[in-house]
Amino acid sequence: MTLPHKASPVPVSDPAPAVLTEPMLTGELICPPEQIFDAAAVHARIASAAQTCADSAALRGQVVAILRDVQKSGRAAIAEAFAAQPFAARPLTRAYTYLTDGLVRTVLYVASEILHPLANPTQGERIAVIAVGGYGRGEMAPASDVDLLFLTPYKITAWAESVIESMLYMLWDLRLKVGHSSRTIKDCLRLGGDDFTIRTAMLEHRFLAGHEPLAEELDERLKSELFKGSGQEFIEAKLQERETRHRKQGERYMVEPNVKEGKGGLRDLQSLYWIAKYLYGVQDVAELVPLGLFTREEFDTFVQAEDFLWAVRSHLHLVTGRASEQLSFDLQVEVADRMGYEDRAGRRAVEVFMQKYFREATRVGELTRIFLTKLEAAHMKGAPLLERIFRRRPRVKPGYRVVHGRLDVADPAKFLADKVNLLRLFEEGLRTGMLIHPDAMRLVTANLDLIDDDMRADKEAQRIFLDLMLKHGNPERALRRMNELGVLSAFLPEFEHIVAMMQFNMYHSYTVDEHTIQCIVNLAQIERGELIEELPLASSILDRGVNRKVLYVALLLHDIAKGRPEDHSILGAKIARKVAPRLGLNKSDAETVEWLVRYHLLMSDMAQKRDISDPRTVRDFAKAVTTVKQLDLLTVLTVCDIRGVGPNTWNNWKATLLRALHAETKRALETGMEDLNRANRGAEAKKALREAMENWSKADLKTETGRHYDPYWQGLNLSTHIEFAEMLQALEHSGDPGAMEIRLHPDVDRDATRACFAMADHPGIFARIAGALALVGANVVDARSYTTKDGYVTDAFWIQDAEGHPFEASRLPRLTKMIHKTLKGEVVAREALKSRDKIKKREKAFNVPTHITFDNDGSEIYTIIEVDTRDRPGLLYDLTRTLAAANVYIANAVIATYGEQVVDTFYVKDMFGLKYHSESKQRGLEAKLRKAITEGAERAAS
Repeated sequence: MTLPHKASPVPVSDPAPAVLTEPMLTGELICPPEQIFDAAAVHARIASAAQTCADSAALRGQVVAILRDVQKSGRAAIAEAFAAQPFAARPLTRAYTYLTDGLVRTVLYVASEILHPLANPTQGERIAVIAVGGYGRGEMAPASDVDLLFLTPYKITAWAESVIESMLYMLWDLRLKVGHSSRTIKDCLRLGGDDFTIRTAMLEHRFLAGHEPLAEELDERLKSELFKGSGQEFIEAKLQERETRHRKQGERYMVEPNVKEGKGGLRDLQSLYWIAKYLYGVQDVAELVPLGLFTREEFDTFVQAEDFLWAVRSHLHLVTGRASEQLSFDLQVEVADRMGYEDRAGRRAVEVFMQKYFREATRVGELTRIFLTKLEAAHMKGAPLLERIFRRRPRVKPGYRVVHGRLDVADPAKFLADKVNLLRLFEEGLRTGMLIHPDAMRLVTANLDLIDDDMRADKEAQRIFLDLMLKHGNPERALRRMNELGVLSAFLPEFEHIVAMMQFNMYHSYTVDEHTIQCIVNLAQIERGELIEELPLASSILDRGVNRKVLYVALLLHDIAKGRPEDHSILGAKIARKVAPRLGLNKSDAETVEWLVRYHLLMSDMAQKRDISDPRTVRDFAKAVTTVKQLDLLTVLTVCDIRGVGPNTWNNWKATLLRALHAETKRALETGMEDLNRANRGAEAKKALREAMENWSKADLKTETGRHYDPYWQGLNLSTHIEFAEMLQALEHSGDPGAMEIRLHPDVDRDATRACFAMADHPGIFARIAGALALVGANVVDARSYTTKDGYVTDAFWIQDAEGHPFEASRLPRLTKMIHKTLKGEVVAREALKSRDKIKKREKAFNVPTHITFDNDGSEIYTIIEVDTRDRPGLLYDLTRTLAAANVYIANAVIATYGEQVVDTFYVKDMFGLKYHSESKQRGLEAKLRKAITEGAERAAS
């Protein structure tokens, strides 16, 4: 349509129309309002444009250009102010709301007064624009949606439709993410009655512009016809929604949390406010204090948590330029930097920041529990008479009472008269199986100062604390609640340091305190017989009987020194030496706890980073553990520790390694170290092969058993010996000196695929195979290479896919083809890997220093080179290619992966079959390996 100049001029000198005054939402803003949105200046520019534009399309384009300019400068002012005040979340969210209000109200003015003016509107030609949801609440992050309700009195008219359409086009042109609906009041009541999401959005409606009496009528009818009398229904819907959301997002202790939807996130706080507003009509959380739902301190906690979470979310949006809610590893580093966190005492700034995050998330959980229990007391429906008569209530000890099924304190003054009651409360909770009432929790947290040195030294307090872990079969519940309320770190001050502490790596899925509790959960599950099939060794050890007190205390303390500059095992043992007696353990038990904490990583390292078929490995480990009793304790602790790292950390491969190490070590401790003799074990293996291959002639068997050196017989199991025997025989019968034999079989016991190669020996074969495996996406978890006395090489690789599962059978033909091409030189792995050897963005935030060590004592005949560095595709190939180029013979490789970190261990000899004793040769090899790692890392980062 053509817009006549005289039809709708807007003189610059006129005061701005009512609809175009300053945005209504004020309050504390992060910068002056005129820097965010200057309504008078905007009005003047639009008036000028209206005088010159020939038609509505041109005017709309001009308006969008003006508003885009205003929007850009307003957002820049807000972002600049936020950079200077990185924790000023509330003023920030109001500032973005203020800007959005100005844009929306201006767009309505242009659409209704200039583009589609009505001289004499009828009753039906009225419209009210209402903000709903988070926008209606006045809380907007940088990339929040703009949720609008276009309210009309009756069925939408052609004029209203035109106004709404013009508004939406302009808002979309401004790149705003608009969620919108056009409804009558009747529609709102009907749809809100059926859908709790719609009902929640309308709960937070806020009039923006248009016909205000219409908005007021909506407000009145929502309260009287929709909200009134349906409080219980709304609470149940919100709690169900919360539970579903938590299942989807994961626990608040997961190390890449969702700031908005995760447990302890913003949505949990918002849910509390929604429920309070629905029931009591509150307009601010502060109103919950006089209602008795929060104490003043709890309200302060709510505000602190909300401000922090909003600040984190807003920085996330500004860093990514979009509505990012997941605090991924790479973003954690950037947000921590933006918020001013710094490195301290051996911990990275990001770890300090994330500890603060998890502590706030924990507080949100506590506030939720307190608030909901209070509501339950106020809104609990009366139980039917028969149920009240016949329902069995647990009997509680004197001094306690049951309130709505929860354990509460009968007389706070009497309760506090005995300090030990602060622990007895949790004991009574476990004994009765009841949850603790929030009033009792409040009483405990308000009096943590009573837990002093005298109480810690009290024999009864020590007994209760140990019994919480040992006696009731459910230590997790007590420990987690004590941790959340601060009781655990008050009774055990050394624990305070690791509360909510994040370990900034991809290996650990939980904070340190939650990892500790997860370890104890695993031990309790084993004790209850719930993991017999999955953990037969640990289950049998506990079934035979161990010192449970020692085991539980060792697990509680094993990571107590994490996050400090010193080695956490050594420092942790020193702490355990002081803490264990303080918990009531006798001298002998305390020494065992200290030993377990000091060496809690030893068995895991030996099993995953060393060749446990090497007699020296078992001999050294046996000397360290000294007794079968300590071996059993360490085995169970190691299993629980690995399983407590994350939900997918434990697998059959690790189980197989630990079982083998335990069996060999126990045998050595019980029958003597001579049982580990290479010759004895080689003779046993040859005998087993002869019995398994009785259909072979004596001459063929003599050839097979005589062609291999001693390490071959102890390094592989019987099935692999049989496979290589058949492959070598096939090579001899082929008569082709360039022939090769390749066999791939799933190794179910190890969660891997075994890839066996046999061919004539020549330099660099091991590296070429490693390159071929990398090209098809296979991760090597173990590898053995043996040369025969008659010129062949037998290589065995155990491989998994990227998810840690055996290589799928459907992928094996491609793998076989790639291996043939690589070994024949048709594909050069070094070149082919250049385009694939990439590190994912979220992994680039990790600092993984490279450490290379040479060990000539860990094996009788090999030098052990251990390379600890960042993992990436193609790393094993780069390392083995470098060693091959230096004429290093690789007997076997053991690969242990810990998230983004990998430890590749090589058992090697020089070209003369000797160890690398010379320090200059070691330094030369180290320099070459570091160069290969650096060049590969640069390639991966580019």
